[in-house]
Amino acid sequence: MTSADPTSAFTAAQRAAGVIAAKHRGDLGGAEQLLAAFPDEAARTRGFMLLAELALTLIRTQTGQTMDDLVQELALHIAAANAAPPTG
Repeated sequence: MTSADPTSAFTAAQRAAGVIAAKHRGDLGGAEQLLAAFPDEAARTRGFMLLAELALTLIRTQTGQTMDDLVQELALHIAAANAAPPTG
């Protein structure tokens, strides 16, 4: 990945957070509009990557876990969610 303007990365992370917030309040159209507002796939990827890193850092700060332990726990949760039968 090429180096990008840090300001644009933070703008993209804010947009990514908006996508998640819109989705969780049931505004799927708003989430789609925000996704479409990313200038390109690289900006979208950088935004969601920075958002994930910031969120994991917040959790790490609260729990005292190492980032490696936290990521390992997250990977286990992802695997369990993938293995769970669909609901609804």
